[in-house]
Amino acid sequence: MTLPRLLVLTDRSQLPLGRSLLATLAECRAAGLTHVVVRELDEPPEQRAKLAAAAAELGLAVIAAHGPLPGSVGVHLPAGARGNTSFDALSGRSRRPDSGCNSVLHLGRSCHSRPDVTAAAADGFDYAMLSPYALTGSKPGYGPPLGPGAFADLPLPTYALGGITPVNATEAVGAGAYGVAVMGAVMRADEPGQVVSDLLAALASAEVVR
Repeated sequence: MTLPRLLVLTDRSQLPLGRSLLATLAECRAAGLTHVVVRELDEPPEQRAKLAAAAAELGLAVIAAHGPLPGSVGVHLPAGARGNTSFDALSGRSRRPDSGCNSVLHLGRSCHSRPDVTAAAADGFDYAMLSPYALTGSKPGYGPPLGPGAFADLPLPTYALGGITPVNATEAVGAGAYGVAVMGAVMRADEPGQVVSDLLAALASAEVVR
């Protein structure tokens, strides 16, 4: 399965008052989103599994944060994750019925520098998320923005994360990012489907330029 150019990460704490996470994901799917990274790490595993199943029912491919969820097609691990039991199992792309995952097609890791991305490639990851690309409202004060210069000639597909909007998504991909990963701009939006539509249009235009 090919990696998408757009990933949306969930964070229900940023949703506008009265809006549900599933309603937001449904609007995003209708706008063309194909993959979602299910976070909600404060929830118990059974609740996260229900959320992943509901997202899959919407037609979204689920990438699970920090560990596999039933039906997920990928796992995204935190910065520095390697050499532990879960990584060893996941990097083997287990297809056993009891593995907790139908098949791990995408294995990613969070990174915060170019050397981090190089290490992720050496450790066998399929993709990385490199952040923060720009100032971010989701995690204010979380390191200085890396900017477009950090994304040239990286050794594996890398998503720009942090402060990504439809305005700078084209710049990020033009600088070398494989795609963009977005949380706050979608989660906080009154019209999340419109944000996804604008992001996909920006990414499509960047592809034409490349």
